[in-house]
Amino acid sequence: MNTVRWGIIGCGNVTEVKSGPAFQKVNGSQLVAVMRRDATKAQDYAQRHSVPRWYSDAQALIDDPDVDAVYIATPPSTHHPYTLAAARAGKPVYVEKPMALTAAQCDEMISACQAAGVPLFVAYYRRALPRFLKVKELLDSGAIGQPRCARIDLALPLRVPPPDELPWRLNPEIAGGGLFVDLASHALDYLDFLLGPVKSACGFAANHAGAYPAEDIVSAAFEFESGVQAVGQWLFSSSENVDRIELIGAHGKISLTVFDESPIILQTPSGTQSFAISNPAHIQQPLIQQIVDQLRGFGQCSSTGETALRTTHVMEQLLSGYYSAPLKSSPLASL
Repeated sequence: MNTVRWGIIGCGNVTEVKSGPAFQKVNGSQLVAVMRRDATKAQDYAQRHSVPRWYSDAQALIDDPDVDAVYIATPPSTHHPYTLAAARAGKPVYVEKPMALTAAQCDEMISACQAAGVPLFVAYYRRALPRFLKVKELLDSGAIGQPRCARIDLALPLRVPPPDELPWRLNPEIAGGGLFVDLASHALDYLDFLLGPVKSACGFAANHAGAYPAEDIVSAAFEFESGVQAVGQWLFSSSENVDRIELIGAHGKISLTVFDESPIILQTPSGTQSFAISNPAHIQQPLIQQIVDQLRGFGQCSSTGETALRTTHVMEQLLSGYYSAPLKSSPLASL
């Protein structure tokens, strides 16, 4: 492909700034079509973002001969069926995170894309952001010596949804869990990128505040295949805001945040260094550039179906005690 022509399924909030404009800005890419079930909103998005075509039917966008690749930006419950539909049409897929409701659905998505001979990418975009690549550079250069352990802490005040207006991110049947799945997946995938796959994971999930059906606290311990150990705690009914990852090595420590742009802190016996690196205006743009480069025949994207499956598998293990039965597939599974 000289130019990869994209279609977006689900042109909602995440596509307004984080991802949508990037498809027009990266080298070798063009956004040619968008879809939303609400036709008026789809048309409005297309007009505001100078996109030539819009649809209210996903299959119509997938079947558009001018669409080379499909970006699925819907809630997780529809990632699986839309990916299968795009694979049947022989089109590469870029899907939002988390990859799907369950690891079994992720496996099916990977198999469908492999059978169709098309790549599958997932929007764990921290793998391509400069500030997170700086941490990898520090680790790989031996700045803290051999990595020994990691700590993840995320705490947010309770968000009580309005009566009868449960946001989809707090609805396990749509999101696959609660805010843990939506937010913790970023840190878990990033540690996979830095330290390699998780060998084993165990933990506890509960709902302490009772404000919605999903879990609001998760505590976990991990061991990576590399031998590094990690602990994590995610609390969504806290009295404070906490956002922190610590990477502790034989000769120092790296501290960073996952969601804001606080400086990266490197502490070693020789002193403390700070690295202030801002995110781009369209935060998914570096990863989308990786995807487009791979589709055009050069470069390699660092976030694939296989890497994202590992993150879903870890989260599924941690939540298995809270959700006693697997979540059902979306009604769109027959699409």
